[in-house]
Amino acid sequence: MDLKKPVTLIGLMGAGKTTVGLYLASKLNVDFVDSDREIEAQAGIDVAEIFSRDGEAFFRKVEAKTIDEILARPKPLVLATGGGAYLNESTRDIIKAKSISIWLRAGIETLLERVEHNAMRPLLNNVDKREMLEKLMQERYPIYQSADIIVDTDSNSRTIVAGKILKELEALAR
Repeated sequence: MDLKKPVTLIGLMGAGKTTVGLYLASKLNVDFVDSDREIEAQAGIDVAEIFSRDGEAFFRKVEAKTIDEILARPKPLVLATGGGAYLNESTRDIIKAKSISIWLRAGIETLLERVEHNAMRPLLNNVDKREMLEKLMQERYPIYQSADIIVDTDSNSRTIVAGKILKELEALAR
């Protein structure tokens, strides 16, 4: 399949954005970019440190600018965003205007299983992970719902999820 527009993956932490994104990019023969890694490379510090040092509002401005720059690149790519990126209205508008948005949707058990032993999730450190994820699901899922494509990732391998995405992209291209 010849990708005409970038693809942007949205969803909660643990939904599979990086895992599926890397695999999907290889199948489409395009670059994979993770907006959080891109921000960290430019800032020279990790996202958690930016959050604690400069606050969420500052981070969201940097994130929106970074995503806009990534999606303006001349060649199509697969972009994985941070879980909160799509909640920011200006970032959401950029994603909708410049790419095909795909929500990788996962249930609570799947998310818990995937993030349980990962300390690199600032929102889940020193809190009840289930409670926090349920709260994030309530807040974010109604907003994620506006994505162009929705794919469930529960108990599915990256191969199956990427296959579903490719079918949806081909249908959109028609």
